[in-house]
Amino acid sequence: MALETPDTPARPNDAAASPASGPAVAAELDPRRWWALAVLCLSLLLIVMDNTIVNVALPTIQRDLDATGSELQWIVDAYVLVFAGLLLTMGSLGDRFGRKPALSLGLVVMGGASAISAWSSDPSHLIFWRAVMGIGGALIMPATLSILTNVFTDHRERARAIAIWAGTSGMAVAIGPVTGGWLLDHFWWGSVFLVNVPVVVVALVAGHRIIPDSKDPHPPALDPFGAALSIVGLVTLVWAIIEAPQKGWTDRTTLGAFAVATVLLVGFVVHERRSDHPMLDVGFFRNPRFSAASGAITMTFFAMFGTLFLFTQYMQFVLGYSPLATGARFIPMALVTMVVAPSSARIVERVGTKAVVATGLTMTSVALALGTFLTAGGGYLPLLGVLVVMAVGMGLTMAPATESIMGSLPLTKAGVGSAVNDTTRQVGGALGVAVMGSLLASAYGAKMADFLAGLPTAVPDAAASAIEDSVGAAVNVAAGLPGPAADALTGAARTAYVEAMGTSLWLAAGVALLGAIVALVALPARATVPEDSAG
Repeated sequence: MALETPDTPARPNDAAASPASGPAVAAELDPRRWWALAVLCLSLLLIVMDNTIVNVALPTIQRDLDATGSELQWIVDAYVLVFAGLLLTMGSLGDRFGRKPALSLGLVVMGGASAISAWSSDPSHLIFWRAVMGIGGALIMPATLSILTNVFTDHRERARAIAIWAGTSGMAVAIGPVTGGWLLDHFWWGSVFLVNVPVVVVALVAGHRIIPDSKDPHPPALDPFGAALSIVGLVTLVWAIIEAPQKGWTDRTTLGAFAVATVLLVGFVVHERRSDHPMLDVGFFRNPRFSAASGAITMTFFAMFGTLFLFTQYMQFVLGYSPLATGARFIPMALVTMVVAPSSARIVERVGTKAVVATGLTMTSVALALGTFLTAGGGYLPLLGVLVVMAVGMGLTMAPATESIMGSLPLTKAGVGSAVNDTTRQVGGALGVAVMGSLLASAYGAKMADFLAGLPTAVPDAAASAIEDSVGAAVNVAAGLPGPAADALTGAARTAYVEAMGTSLWLAAGVALLGAIVALVALPARATVPEDSAG
């Protein structure tokens, strides 16, 4: 039967504790903590993979459900939008009512919605149940990290557990496409959702027996107005980021959405500062361990999600790999992340958080700069080198930055602290895909327009529009042309894509380098405040 453990009371930083304190700390350790970590990582794997696995199935879903391009977009974005919008609120509710119940409820919602999604008969039903899956994800993700923080009461063990948690997150991003590709090779498109169900069952049963509950023993009154401001503000912000590439960054609707999001989120901050029972104590951001690490996480996921978006198309449309083969070629990245992230905690113990995070972001920036030298005919090996260096950099960054965020907060606020960490990941990732995708589309379209203008015979408007829209569309148009014309169009499209991708990668490299500078300037070398004190 699971035990309920109160949040650990304030205590000096374990890293600075005297050797004599060792036995006392050891006596408090839950003997099932590493098994609990396994269940938490399994739950995390489920929701992070769900962000990426569905992308591989989109062409099949489009064919079988007769979905439009807009409907395909919302099959992906409905999950992201609801997930990101509810994270802060769900993290706060987990602190109040219990993190284990939040995790269990989230798993039930995720499992049920996944099963129904697998049997959807039209795109609108699938979009709706994907949004419901986002509710489950918003309950699960902050609960995993907040439970971890409370189960691992020893500072050094907690840092290593967070490193494993972060490694799982990075690994899940990379293995989602290969899992989806394998399932589609053997089953129908619904299998990418139905695969969630057995994972949910295992996590629920094991979690019921192994995971202890924890919550804020003295929760403040509910803050419904603050919750409403955060939900509507975050949903509006993420919607604007998602829609900007299609509508245009200077479109009135886009600018209006960003303005509304800004007003709502500024109002949220003002309300939380004035409230005597805030959902999120914005004073946490005055602690550089919290704020600088949050910035590092945002910039890391900006670079990672944006780059994976570009590289997936590069491998399929330029190098010519199938979806399954493309996913398989991300496996080395996943393996390196899985090794480096857990090791980063031991490195931090020797040289400090600042040095490790700054080094990781610098390596990420170098990897992205190297990516600008990729060519249309270079094959996989040059890309493999880029992916490995990037995986090392991100593995060094994610775990120490996450530990800094969680270690700077009182354990009673672990849920909302975890939600802040998760929100920075989602917003950073969505922004990376939107900004880098928009820059790529603009540069690619301009290059292909120049190519078409130089042809001796005008291309029909519909075909020209498709060719300028994406490299995938250009390759499809080329497939219907005679040999020399097809080769010329395919070669031009692939070259234009690689050159445009290089422009976007330079932007990502600059963002990662900016993150390294922020870490060097603002992130403390080591924790100098009590581990469980407020920020």
